[in-house]
This record gives sequence, C-alpha cells and structure tokens, in this order.
Amino acid sequence: MLNPVIANMLIENRHHFMISADMVATVSENNPLSHAFLVLTKVRYAKIPVLDHDSKFKGLISLPMITETMLGLDHMSFNSLDTMTVKDVMQTEVATIDDPYDLENVLHLLVDNPFIPVVQDGYFTGIITRREVMKGINNIGHNIDKNFQLEPLTVTVPKES
Repeated sequence: MLNPVIANMLIENRHHFMISADMVATVSENNPLSHAFLVLTKVRYAKIPVLDHDSKFKGLISLPMITETMLGLDHMSFNSLDTMTVKDVMQTEVATIDDPYDLENVLHLLVDNPFIPVVQDGYFTGIITRREVMKGINNIGHNIDKNFQLEPLTVTVPKES
C-alpha cells in the first residue's frame, strides 16, 4: 500500500499523468500493415494502440511485430505489408486500466510497461506513461520539504558481544 502522504502528493498531479487519446498516435485494426509500418516509423514509438472503427481499444502494434511477418528463412519480403492487416499481427493480451484509475495499480503496471492504455467502457481515452509518472515522482522529491518537515531517522546498531 502506498504511503498516504506520497499517494496524496501524486494524486494532486494525476490529471497530468494521462495523455488524452487525441494526442496519441493510433492505427485501426483494419489498416494494412504498410500503414502501421509508416506510422510507427514516423512517430518513432516502440508500440502504439490499435483501435476499431468505433475508437474501442483492441490491442498494441510494434515494428518488431510487423517485421516478423517480412522475414523468411533466407530473404525478406515486403508483400505481407500490403496483404495483411494490423489485426493479423497485433498484441491483444494487453494490460489496461479503467478511467478513473487506481494509482497503485498504475505504478505496478508501469514497472513492466512504458505506458498503459486507459479505457472507459471499452473506448480508448488515452495512455499513462512511465515518463509522466516519473515527472510526478521527481516533483515530490524536489518539493516534499515545502509541505512537510522531514527529519532523518537515527539508526542504532547493536553492539556485538
């Protein structure tokens, strides 16, 4: 369980943690892989969300997922980029969080993920990135003494007999 003081300081900035859906690069599950390849190359993100035609979250796609379809045993073929769609290769088993979200759950999920998709009733509403949360933690580290008086703990080491 998060320390209540730290949790409250993080919650004060929670509206800064989520990047709204309209600011996030996404692709449609029905887009050809060539489109997803171009988007990922241009935005230079490792992974991006995949949505359906109603803006519901469906999964994630990455360049390695796409390039895997291009690799043969002895050659590379670009044919799959035009014949396959995003839904053919996307990752569907993805941790998501509901909006409004539980901060402790977010912190646990960000240990292994650079961002967490935020959904509300299945609709993609944005992402929470490790970077934005780290900025909040950095803020606490620099400002905690403005709200609290901190004193070092004295630790006594037992004498050996």
